[in-house]
Amino acid sequence: MSSQEIPEEILPVEQDTAHGAVAVADDPFADPGLPAHKPRIQDIDERAARRSERAVAFMFTLSMLSTVAFIASYVIFPVDKIVFIWPVGHVSALNFSLGMTLGVALFCIGAGAVHWARTLMSDVETAAERHPIEAEPEVKAQVLADFAAGAAESAIGRRKLIRNTMFGALALVPLSGVMLLRDLGPLPEKKLRSTMWGRGKQLINMNTMEPLRPEDIVVGSLTFAMPEGLEEDAHDFQTQMGKAALMIVRIEPDDIKSKREREWAHEGIVAFSKICTHVGCPISLYEQQTHHVLCPCHQSTFDLSDGARVIFGPAGHPLPQLRIGVNTEGNLEALGDFEEPVGAAFWERG
Repeated sequence: MSSQEIPEEILPVEQDTAHGAVAVADDPFADPGLPAHKPRIQDIDERAARRSERAVAFMFTLSMLSTVAFIASYVIFPVDKIVFIWPVGHVSALNFSLGMTLGVALFCIGAGAVHWARTLMSDVETAAERHPIEAEPEVKAQVLADFAAGAAESAIGRRKLIRNTMFGALALVPLSGVMLLRDLGPLPEKKLRSTMWGRGKQLINMNTMEPLRPEDIVVGSLTFAMPEGLEEDAHDFQTQMGKAALMIVRIEPDDIKSKREREWAHEGIVAFSKICTHVGCPISLYEQQTHHVLCPCHQSTFDLSDGARVIFGPAGHPLPQLRIGVNTEGNLEALGDFEEPVGAAFWERG
């Protein structure tokens, strides 16, 4: 098709070069320039601008409320609470609430900022020539002037409702991260310094689930026990066993070197914590000739005939001993709780 046959309305024409463009007829690959700016409804109607302002403020306010809900969820919901959420199914109430509230808080800040930029901030496009990396004094001055102009065009000084709610949302969101630091360690309580053991608590054989009697423990044997009243199907069973797990051995009284250990024993039956004092691994290897127990994790070795003192390995201090006796029914019972914290030395120093 020749140029004479092309309709006149689709022929390339010379465009406005006010923004640095060149004639299309001379160079079809030239920069066509910026289109003419079209004002938005918010630019010409203050009521529309107010509606946008309230929408942005609403999203920032919703972000603040979601952050408060995040913190409240962390305190209200126990870590083991399971709920049914359709269509997800059975989920952790704590995880679901934390994810939803934090997600809404962050989304509302982003959505509010985007809506603010699209409806209220200046949308006039400007062309700037590229310049060398080194900034000259005139360029620096121009940047500062442009920044001041941008701040003025954003109307952050005039739109006080948006400004105040945005500052509120940005100030509260970091509190979510602060709350997450709670998982780095326990709250300052004394729950790690005590166990379920107490005066009168019978020693329950973990194999038979029956109370232990002195005649059940023979010299050279190793028996594991837990406190009376602790059920395996209890929601905090593992938590309590992580502190109260007990190992029981019977040693000839003449072989016990520690005076306190002999006094806290019953006819040579001694009870020590099963939790290693290095990093809290369960101890289960016993050598009856030497009365040594070995932690399988890092080979810490304890002498049960000498107050469970450390004779090898990285453990920091002896295993805590539980004072035991016999009740009126002839069953072994605790005469109190451990006198020192169970497990790794960190808890004793904390």
